[in-house]
Amino acid sequence: MAESLKRRIIVDETDTIIGYKQSNSLKKDDWYRVSALWITNSKGNILLAKRHHSKSHHPGKWGPAVAGTVDEGETYEENIIKEAEEELGLRNIKPTLGPKTRTDADYCHFTQWYLLNIDIEISLLKIQEDEVEKVRWFSPPELHRQLQNHPDDFLPTMKKYFALFSSNSKKNSPEQ
Repeated sequence: MAESLKRRIIVDETDTIIGYKQSNSLKKDDWYRVSALWITNSKGNILLAKRHHSKSHHPGKWGPAVAGTVDEGETYEENIIKEAEEELGLRNIKPTLGPKTRTDADYCHFTQWYLLNIDIEISLLKIQEDEVEKVRWFSPPELHRQLQNHPDDFLPTMKKYFALFSSNSKKNSPEQ
């Protein structure tokens, strides 16, 4: 279905569905749903994607490896599984439910996060080139440094997400 013909789920400020709108008629203060996948590997590295330069929201910025707007008739989980296959070629994944975040800066949306730990070479990913320019693994210290030194290379919310998932991984680590 053409992107502009898809109907997005519109929610209120508590993430309760209140209607649907075609993606090309969304207003800046419409609340909608996004699903996102935080991908790590067994070394603790984080897979990020650089958004295609033609994207309307934050073109050319580094962000989560997989993310998508939830359409009418989809759940958050159905959306993230579909997006992981479309954007990276990942099939038959079983992501873990993560936190839900709320963003009301440039755009108003709830993001339901999912977590996936997978060891995969970048060369084995099938990147959807009209969505993603490239993907790469970042070590946590490198990502922290890049976010400090080059914040404009990343989504405005990446510092918040990195802090959220860094604190979650510390809470869940065996030494704690």
